[in-house]
Amino acid sequence: MSKTWFAPAKINLFLHINSKRDDGYHNLQTIFQLIDYCDELKFSTTKSAEIIRVSGNECVHENKDLIILAAQALQRETGIGLGAKISVIKNIPSGGGLGGGSSDAACTLIALNQLWKTQLSDTELMKIGLKLGADVPLFIKGQSAWAEGIGEILTPMKLPNHYFLVVSINKHISTKEIFSHKALTMTQQIGKMSDFSMLTEPHNDCLQAAIELESEILEVINYLKSLDGYIYEPRMTGTGSCVFLEFKEKKDVMVAYNNLPKKWLGFQAQAINSSPILSPS
Repeated sequence: MSKTWFAPAKINLFLHINSKRDDGYHNLQTIFQLIDYCDELKFSTTKSAEIIRVSGNECVHENKDLIILAAQALQRETGIGLGAKISVIKNIPSGGGLGGGSSDAACTLIALNQLWKTQLSDTELMKIGLKLGADVPLFIKGQSAWAEGIGEILTPMKLPNHYFLVVSINKHISTKEIFSHKALTMTQQIGKMSDFSMLTEPHNDCLQAAIELESEILEVINYLKSLDGYIYEPRMTGTGSCVFLEFKEKKDVMVAYNNLPKKWLGFQAQAINSSPILSPS
């Protein structure tokens, strides 16, 4: 018998790059906002140790699929002799800064930890997840959060249940290219989380580099600025290329979504503070 698990997307309400680290990563500060737009994963256990992707995510080779890699990592860590059959319905655009791959990996670790009865703690799962991607611990923790370090130092936050229009140009931007780009900006570290309330113009330090790599991002931003009813200026999430607009009222985001030019992919979503990964159906 298989269960369905919902792996949510995230957006970065702001993203400040503070400094480059000796290990090649960058120290950052951000707020990860979970949203109710999800990939859907189904798992069933097998007595053989084989990890089988039954359907979905076919555009990613299995040896690079974070779902498969997460399952294999849990096997190695626990020495479990069981396997799994996994199906996925991909709704979250790939490579857009929405964390879909990381969320799927976290979902896999949490689901199989339960189904295989390997009984690892969240802290242990987060250590495994961090080796797969800097955003994976966020989704294992399962709460919207203030984040520091490379994104793994998390302080849960309760944020307003606002609505978002998320727009994708359907192009993948390399995170490595962004962080090595001459247009990448850096922002001095905010002393503490409460100081975020002083930010009158939340911004993303990766934006200009992303625009130079994909100028269509600027076209989306300029279009979104022409709309009505939003709270803040349009912002890019993560290292791109998705851009979002925040609304207080559902009716306003619905109007914006219904009028979105057909040349762009888009969806509407609502902020959530706890992940549905924690409550499978």
